[in-house]
Amino acid sequence: MNPLKKLLSQSAIYGLSSIVGRLLNYLLVPLYTAAFANPSDYGVVSELYAYVAFLVVLLTFGMETSFFRFIQLKDDKEEVFQNSFLTVIGINILFFLVSLFFNQNIANFLLYPNHNEYVVLLIAVVCIDAISSLPLAKLRAEEQAKKFVGIQLASIFVNIGLNLVLMLLIFDKSRPEQGVLYILLANLVSSLVKPLLLYKHFLHLRLKFNPELAKEMVVYALPLVFGGFAGIINETLDRALLKRLLFESGQTLEYAKAQVGIYSAVYKLAMLVSILLQAYRYAAEPFFFSQMKNQDKDKIYSKVMNYFVATVCLVFLVVTLNIDIFKHFIRNESYWVGLGVVPILLLANVFLGIYYNQSIWYKLSGQTKFGAYIAIGGATLTVVLNVLFIPVYGYWACAWTTLIVYAAQMIASYYLGQKFYPINYNLRKFFFYMGLSLLFFFLCYVMDIQTVWLKFIVHNLFVLAFVGLAWKLEKPLAKSK
Repeated sequence: MNPLKKLLSQSAIYGLSSIVGRLLNYLLVPLYTAAFANPSDYGVVSELYAYVAFLVVLLTFGMETSFFRFIQLKDDKEEVFQNSFLTVIGINILFFLVSLFFNQNIANFLLYPNHNEYVVLLIAVVCIDAISSLPLAKLRAEEQAKKFVGIQLASIFVNIGLNLVLMLLIFDKSRPEQGVLYILLANLVSSLVKPLLLYKHFLHLRLKFNPELAKEMVVYALPLVFGGFAGIINETLDRALLKRLLFESGQTLEYAKAQVGIYSAVYKLAMLVSILLQAYRYAAEPFFFSQMKNQDKDKIYSKVMNYFVATVCLVFLVVTLNIDIFKHFIRNESYWVGLGVVPILLLANVFLGIYYNQSIWYKLSGQTKFGAYIAIGGATLTVVLNVLFIPVYGYWACAWTTLIVYAAQMIASYYLGQKFYPINYNLRKFFFYMGLSLLFFFLCYVMDIQTVWLKFIVHNLFVLAFVGLAWKLEKPLAKSK
């Protein structure tokens, strides 16, 4: 099968769980913003889930990527899986026990001294998700995309169903802390669906550990852990810093939490690029590794980048030029005050997507340390810019910092990649797609059409023009026979 068609078909299948799942989770945004009349209450949920992202990266310990690489290098693929699986299980058991012992201290630090139950539930969720990640990675490596999708969707549907029941039928709006607890409980039950459906992998687990192989895998994965952790700092730390820095600068805790709630709600609109990116990454990582020995691999990587850049720029246009429609995902108008940062965050996520696509060079070459350097540099910049500007500009500082950091990482990755693992990307097409999407956005912004139906028609004519030009330039898959 043509490798590009194979990647496209795998992305489409993985995209089903990712896109459908994210869209269903999008339905939780109007649910939560309607249920939590005060943005500060939604800010609590948003902050807690920001920490989930940190912990999942830490607790999977880079073993997914390490697993994909080592099954290409080692003859005994089952031994590779067993070692990576046991490593993740051991890390999570240790983390769970330590965190459980210090749960009240953690709650005090997060400024939730009366709600240590949030911490306990959160720890359980992240540990279950981290442990489930390796069996799911094995399904991806074995190209069992349909089974992978079925498990992911089952978990998602349980989460959505429980949220609807608990938040619509049982939740008392006068007790917002009850709503936070229900959301975490729904997440816990839905997370348990994954190991239950993957039970065979747990039953077949053997306590047979190869220390030498484990050492090789950890050495390879360790820079990815630092890089991934630093990357999550770039993606989610702003929400935690926003609350604390505004509070410490003299604002009330209620106001600080409200700003987190507003920023997190509008950030969901920018995450539409991330939906595409997640679906793509599920298929792309094992695909890129499988092309390591292909003589035409560089040509394939370059062509994939062309398609990717055109697609994420299209998503940027669709959302920014139809923001008056997408904003209704947020049912409570008190959150709409933050819509101005959506174009900035969308463009930031476009840069992030391109960076992820480029990052395959250091994974393929085994020089994962460069991924760590780039991510740590980005994390440092994230912390510095947010600390300097959040007290003055609030969530606008968070948005611009995100854009600056992702652009810097993309540029750094490109130049390092060309030095150590050169891939001949078509920069002219990159600048064309990026420039055209920004030009169309600014033209629509300057026109400032007030009539709703006319605005919709004109804006989407620009979207169609972009699609037509990209299609004419690429003629998808037609040149890759």
